[in-house]
Amino acid sequence: MIDFSSFGFTLNIVLFVAAAAVITYAGVKVSHLADELADRTGLGEVVAGALFVGASTSLPGAITSVSTALQGYPSLSIGNALGGLTAQTLFIAVADIFYRRANLEHAAATPVALAQGLLLVAMLSTALLASTVPDLAVFGVHPASYILLIGYVFGLFLMRNVHDSGMWQATVTDETREEMSDASESDDQRSDGTLWGLFALFAALTAAAGYVVGQSSIALVSLTGVSQTLFGTTFTAIANSLPELVTAIAAVKIGAVGLAVGDIIGGNAFEILFLSLADFVTPQSLYLDMKPQDQATALFATLMVVVVLLGMMKREKSGMFNIGFESVSVFALYALSVAVLFT
Repeated sequence: MIDFSSFGFTLNIVLFVAAAAVITYAGVKVSHLADELADRTGLGEVVAGALFVGASTSLPGAITSVSTALQGYPSLSIGNALGGLTAQTLFIAVADIFYRRANLEHAAATPVALAQGLLLVAMLSTALLASTVPDLAVFGVHPASYILLIGYVFGLFLMRNVHDSGMWQATVTDETREEMSDASESDDQRSDGTLWGLFALFAALTAAAGYVVGQSSIALVSLTGVSQTLFGTTFTAIANSLPELVTAIAAVKIGAVGLAVGDIIGGNAFEILFLSLADFVTPQSLYLDMKPQDQATALFATLMVVVVLLGMMKREKSGMFNIGFESVSVFALYALSVAVLFT
């Protein structure tokens, strides 16, 4: 295995930035392909969308978390997973700035988005509970890691049930936009084989770039002495989350507000699985290395998601700087979450 530390500080910065650029470009490509393939699978829009889009855009982060944990940097792995949650929830507030018609949470409120947010809160709570009793293990893996995997799959089918039952609906207003992902029924004439081939190509690019981000992060932490938790929660997590930012902004600009919010919240639930995946490759429970700063980041992520969900329920049409109270609060909570890492 190549020792990236031998490349020195400057080259590792270049590699880190280049890998982040590849993740952004290939990640956006793979998310669009995944969205198209999800429509063709017959699994159902909600389940297939969450699996294909969530998994594909989260692939670089998953590779980073697993590879860093495998090499003995569990704090970097945990920071990347939890920092991705706060960063991507922040991206909802950023996308809100670009959606000038009304508050994004007003326009994008759907029962499925609310269910996705609740699933995310439940999974985060499970991870936090695991950190309070970190020395449990079943076949060398903490029971919470199994529960997270099972809970995620159960949650997908629960969301499909919420989507199909029609028992709860958000009231349509003048500012509500119909899902333009019925642009999801696109005019793409390419064959399934071609789409799968391109999907595999761009997914491989994001995976390789995610590995480089992980290795450069390890090197930069070693060379600078910066805390693994701080670096992983901020720089590494943001680099791996850039496709969600670009996709969200592009989606709101074409009016696909549900796609912008739903893919981020749904993808966040997949991000928590990074902890499970990393736990499977570490010699001891990963949760033994979860520090108070990591727990704080998880709690900030929970607060940020809850605020977004409250915004969807209140459905305020306009607010400060033409964004709702929830987006302003999310910006403030993210700033506080980073500040806590420096204390």
